[in-house]
Amino acid sequence: MDWTVKVAKKAEKGLRKLPLLVRRSLAALMLEIEKEGPVRGNWPNYSKLGPEKHHCHLKKGNPTYVAVWEERDRQVRLVEVTYAGTHEKAPY
Repeated sequence: MDWTVKVAKKAEKGLRKLPLLVRRSLAALMLEIEKEGPVRGNWPNYSKLGPEKHHCHLKKGNPTYVAVWEERDRQVRLVEVTYAGTHEKAPY
């Protein structure tokens, strides 16, 4: 069963400001989460931030861009991307 991936309104605002390469990486990450689930150990600097919260790097360097996502409802297998932006402003 596939997962549903949504982008939180707060994250949507940040997406518009991201460089094209970073937006493409995030799109690839979201597709991968839909097909294979929220645990993405194959992405750079992936880690679990809590029981149902995850993060990884979308682009290394200066600035480093990260994505943060949360499992919201295991019964319908929903994942919500809650942040995409620079490492310095990440909510963790």
